[in-house]
Amino acid sequence: MVEFGKRLKERQIQEWQRFYINYKLMKKKVKQYTTQIESGALDHRNALKDFSRMLDTQIEKIVLFMLEQQGILASRISQLNKEQDSLQEEPDISKISDLREAYREVGRDLLKLLFFVEMNAIGLRKILKKFDKRLRYKFTDYYVKTRANHPYSQLQQVFKHVGLGAVVGAISRNLGDLQDRQGSYLSIYDQPALPLQDPVVDAIKAASDRLTHSTHFLNFLAQHAFIMHEELPSAAEEPPSEERYHFMSLLLNLASTFLYMINTYIIVPTADDYSMSLGAAPTVCGVIIGAMAIAQIFSSVYLSAWSNKSYFGPLVFSSLVLCAGNVMYAMAYDVNSIAVLLIGRLLCGLGSARAVNRRYISDCVPLKYRMQASAGFVSASALGMACGPALAGLLQIKFKIYKITFNQETLPGWVMAVLWLLYLVLLWITFREPARDTEVDPIPQEPNTEEQVSLEIGPAQPLLLKSIENEEDEEGDEESEEASEESRRPANSLASAYRLLTPSVKVQLLIYFMLKYAMEILLSESSVVTTYYFGWTTSTVSIFLACLGLTVLPVNIVVGSYISNMFEDRQILMASEIVVFLGILFSFNFIVPYSVPQYVVAGLVMFVSAEVLEGVNLSLLSRVMSSRLSRGTYNGGLLSTEAGTLARVVADATITLAGFIGESKLLNITLLPSLVICIASIVATCCTYNSLY
Repeated sequence: MVEFGKRLKERQIQEWQRFYINYKLMKKKVKQYTTQIESGALDHRNALKDFSRMLDTQIEKIVLFMLEQQGILASRISQLNKEQDSLQEEPDISKISDLREAYREVGRDLLKLLFFVEMNAIGLRKILKKFDKRLRYKFTDYYVKTRANHPYSQLQQVFKHVGLGAVVGAISRNLGDLQDRQGSYLSIYDQPALPLQDPVVDAIKAASDRLTHSTHFLNFLAQHAFIMHEELPSAAEEPPSEERYHFMSLLLNLASTFLYMINTYIIVPTADDYSMSLGAAPTVCGVIIGAMAIAQIFSSVYLSAWSNKSYFGPLVFSSLVLCAGNVMYAMAYDVNSIAVLLIGRLLCGLGSARAVNRRYISDCVPLKYRMQASAGFVSASALGMACGPALAGLLQIKFKIYKITFNQETLPGWVMAVLWLLYLVLLWITFREPARDTEVDPIPQEPNTEEQVSLEIGPAQPLLLKSIENEEDEEGDEESEEASEESRRPANSLASAYRLLTPSVKVQLLIYFMLKYAMEILLSESSVVTTYYFGWTTSTVSIFLACLGLTVLPVNIVVGSYISNMFEDRQILMASEIVVFLGILFSFNFIVPYSVPQYVVAGLVMFVSAEVLEGVNLSLLSRVMSSRLSRGTYNGGLLSTEAGTLARVVADATITLAGFIGESKLLNITLLPSLVICIASIVATCCTYNSLY
């Protein structure tokens, strides 16, 4: 693997070569500082001062050139606008066609400038990281804090490409107006929902989005799914073919997600009553609910590995196992066996295909539809979370058929068994196994012309630069020109995947563990706590849990459409953690008597802030995670799934163990670990805050 400095030089636009960051010089400087500090010829303070000055000079060179090019592009657009105005008086189809091509030419030059900015932004991040690593000093924290937050920040110009958005908008609007000349005279601003069908504009938008990390509602919602994208371009990112992309198969994957979430939460309102009916303590509901999560830890691995060869097989297996598990859960009442009930829930967990559902979206859905598919995955999960308890509230009936009892405890199992059976039939009839791609060389060809540069940063290969940025993390000795083949391969075990985790990734996984733990505590013990303190019925608990689930989409609309466009992800992350902390704190029973408003408001604050936190957390996790974790069985999606599932298992076990002390102390004992983990995650976030820039 060729090191980043050589790739940067090979990918440079030749006539702009002297305006790029001098990565080679700065790399030599870092090596020189290391040698001099070790020999005592230089101290850290002077090294920091000298390197800061050098970085400032490099950034100033980049920014001034960028502003110069923006001015040139603006002048060309202004001249074309004058020509366009003259066409309003005497429309000419041939002149309109020539004018559109002229705007496209400006757009292609803008693509070159966006590529220039992004390559320099990656180079800056890398040299800062290299400085920290070689000198064992958190220089990045200091530099980002002092430069990015300054009112005259040039660093913001590079990372946020301030001003380029106006040029992007001008090209898009004028091309849209010229296209509409052949039909409607509406502007793109009058119909923002209608996409402009022009490849140049699509390429510009893709390049611009990579720089800004723009987050409208669908994009923010899709972050919750944490669909790991392949970091290097492949044939799969070409326009979708019928053999690989099948819309009905995607719907079946989303339906599997929806049904599984219903299956998970449909028993929550009645689990304590069911355990008492079988002669166990009500707090055994923690084990009953958590049994599914325990089995999911293992099913996520083997079903993810199975999906390397097939998607149809794992989905069929999942449906059969879930159907059998729900039947056993329902039959446990008549055989009066808590063991049968737990085995049924374990089988349900072994049928968890959420890792397969994620993998299908990542591997089989074309990039242009993947954001919507990921948002659909999250929406299906949220809807299932709300429908599960709501459905349990409707099943408040009791009757017998041939000695088989149907009541509020057993009906959830019977209903889910029927639903999975119907799903299996539909799956068998309509699912289409996607065609498997042949293995391709993961190292793309180096562009040697400007046209290739423009094509590389188009929509067909939107993640190219991220792959360049991530790959150096896996390079060996900086002086070697090639790294081992092993450094490009995906992780082949959980242990090897864990070794790829940097401190920033570990902190984000800790935050994910914390929020899943807090949410599971709130949901799983809700029936026991509300019955003890407020005397709530199963129907009331069902309504409360359903209302919590229904807040997911409205909250994400607000955050994704407004808040995420006003603040950085790391700022939202920190604020959400603090609000989760406050929600946990005010959930404690330190006021006698414990009131319904206190419990409901504190629970709502905790749940909503945890939902906001999850989207931002997974967004940041996808940025800081190694590219080697974007593919293979042991990918980033699997690691996040395992972290969340482990949190649920620990939370449910905590509820059951706390039950031995007594129901009167259950609430405070289970909330205490949530509070401690939340504080730890806030501290860890503060320590890695500037690395999330």
